[in-house]
Amino acid sequence: MYIVTAEEMYKVDRETTGTIGLDAKILMENAGREASREIEKRISKEDRAVILIGGGNNGGDGFVIARVLSEAGYPVKAIQVAPDEKITGDAAYHKEIYRQFGGRIEQYQEGVSGAALMEADVIIDAMLGIGVRGELRGDVLTAVRQVNEKNAYVISIDIPSGLPAEEGIPVFQAVKADATIMIGAVKQSAVCQHTSSYFGEWIIADIGFPQSLFEKQTKRRLWTTSSFQKSFPKREVNSHKGDHGRGLIIGGSQFMPGSVLMTTKAALRTGAGLLTTASVKDVISMIAGNNPEAMYISASEKNGYITGIDNIDLSSFDAIAVGIGLGRREETGKEILPALLRFKGPIVVDADGLYHLKSYLTDFGARQAPLILTPHPGELAALMDMSVSDLLLEPFRYSSEFAKKYNCYLVLKGKHTIITDPAGNQTVESSGNPGLAKGGSGDVLTGMILAMIMQSKSIFAGINNACFLHGKSADLLVQEKHSEQDLLAGDVIQGIPKAIRTFS
Repeated sequence: MYIVTAEEMYKVDRETTGTIGLDAKILMENAGREASREIEKRISKEDRAVILIGGGNNGGDGFVIARVLSEAGYPVKAIQVAPDEKITGDAAYHKEIYRQFGGRIEQYQEGVSGAALMEADVIIDAMLGIGVRGELRGDVLTAVRQVNEKNAYVISIDIPSGLPAEEGIPVFQAVKADATIMIGAVKQSAVCQHTSSYFGEWIIADIGFPQSLFEKQTKRRLWTTSSFQKSFPKREVNSHKGDHGRGLIIGGSQFMPGSVLMTTKAALRTGAGLLTTASVKDVISMIAGNNPEAMYISASEKNGYITGIDNIDLSSFDAIAVGIGLGRREETGKEILPALLRFKGPIVVDADGLYHLKSYLTDFGARQAPLILTPHPGELAALMDMSVSDLLLEPFRYSSEFAKKYNCYLVLKGKHTIITDPAGNQTVESSGNPGLAKGGSGDVLTGMILAMIMQSKSIFAGINNACFLHGKSADLLVQEKHSEQDLLAGDVIQGIPKAIRTFS
């Protein structure tokens, strides 16, 4: 499933109708019918529905929806928000078809139409599509405000009217929908923090665009259950523990022992074959009894913090995760990071490791082996010397630039986690719930990523699958026995087996 900007979607549309030759009127009919099918799943014939119809393709979809729902026996009132001269081309064609079917169209009037919206149980927003530019004005702005003031169930077609389709636009006025039926592909703003809440529930309508055209236009995809199932590693009957990776976790301090324990447990639950945790002696004595399946190495230490790893033979491991509970003492970073530059395998860096990494980014980027960074927005903003607000306004662009510059895989954590590879290919993993907004959730994810990259043929797929399982474990737990308030990071670890059984 692809994620597109407005320009990318327009290119797909133009090539579908121009080069391939699929009639635009047919695409509009398909869009309206698919949207109507989804609308019928969510409303009843007792609901009073108002369709707000604008100009352009979005308005054309609205005329098709009005016709299909009316023919199916739904009480529909069609209100045209755009003036007649703005209804042209394919939209005008479908407007006339609707009229020939006996459909009535009212012209928007602030007072009269506002009263109709007040009485509506359902409002279908087909006013503006993905091409909106600049501030809203006139009747459209008034209608958007009226929709947002009502208590009706609001369904937007393709995108909530007034909302930009892409990242990077900070100021806008838009419909706040309960559900959005996106046509053809996910719009980029649906997975950006400052705009995603406007979409409500997502529904994707496939109306006949060739998938090869999306492949040509965008490097962004949604990581889905199908993506997970196609790439999740299957174990051979005669496999042994060495086939599933020898991992090393470096982290923990006397004052943060729990974080490295959770990382260790999560890596084992996600299938790591052999796992060793390097930490200070006091941490090992505290956590070893809770996790006997792992092996442990005491690192050099001072005042309860790791100061060096010279006593560890890094060459005996396939992959390393570093930074969890490490602390931010300067000497810790100066001893551990240069030592890790000699390691020839993948390195996952999280938490305090990201703090220490800033001075060594160029050196780590020059390594030939994979580097995986897992920051939340505050950590990435610090690495890039920018504000969090600026980063979140354009998370795709900044993630891509950073990953290319430092030759790394970047996992920008959030409700819609953006995962970028060194070539700039990007996926979004959107499972999970607010119960993950707890201390320790990131530590669990780090262990899961370590385990998955050691078992997967593709580093990129392994990272995506770890994020998928992490979110799905939380979702299943909240559905069955936890609330978003009481869910703990340790619960997520316990939920990993069911998530694997359910989705693999």
